[in-house]
Amino acid sequence: MARFYSNENLPQPVVDELRRLGHDVLTSYEAGNANRSVPDLEVLAFAVSGQRILLTLNRKHFLRVHHLGSIQHCGIIVCTFDPDFAGQARRIHNAVAEAGDPSGQLLRVNRPARIPSTSPP
Repeated sequence: MARFYSNENLPQPVVDELRRLGHDVLTSYEAGNANRSVPDLEVLAFAVSGQRILLTLNRKHFLRVHHLGSIQHCGIIVCTFDPDFAGQARRIHNAVAEAGDPSGQLLRVNRPARIPSTSPP
């Protein structure tokens, strides 16, 4: 199973479900890094120092950090917010499984598209 470092914006129920699925997840809160306005490069460096894949909802910033290429990392997973926390955790789990070794990769885990209802007029 994977070793993750979850940025402070990832909902705790997603963390709990990932743990239930067998993953090792360290949260920014548990690491003493929550509510400190830690710069993105430092967040990623902390994940790297623990040999962990970074999990975040902060997509725009970490897409930019990844494309800078200044830090060799164990993987970055950027997610969209999804109120289906268990579903989001399963999609993260599946993305890592499909990626094989996520080192140096940026994986996107998006909320599934909603299918519009087809109510009769």
